[in-house]
Amino acid sequence: MTTSEAPEKTGPWASLALTERAGGVRFSVHVRPRSSRSAILGVREGALEVALTAPPADGAANTELCKLLARALEVRRSDVRIVVGASSRGKVIEVNGMKLEDARARLGGAAR
Repeated sequence: MTTSEAPEKTGPWASLALTERAGGVRFSVHVRPRSSRSAILGVREGALEVALTAPPADGAANTELCKLLARALEVRRSDVRIVVGASSRGKVIEVNGMKLEDARARLGGAAR
């Protein structure tokens, strides 16, 4: 397992903690359900900050989170899964078929 070193880039995306796993990457996400819009907001304490319009009931927020991340990372929905924290605001996401540099660049480009 390899953890991303401090990249040469500066700014908030340098503090996003990404871990390379066999065939993909893992990162932490902090979710804000019931927001006015769904968007990637930035990085807070090493975790990706995401706002979702869906409520946290019946897995709606988890489904919306996976769709939003798949769209931002330009991967299939089935390549994004929640590995830790399905019932909490703090989650660990695993994305198959991604490299650290690609994930950081795509998430940074998708932030609003």
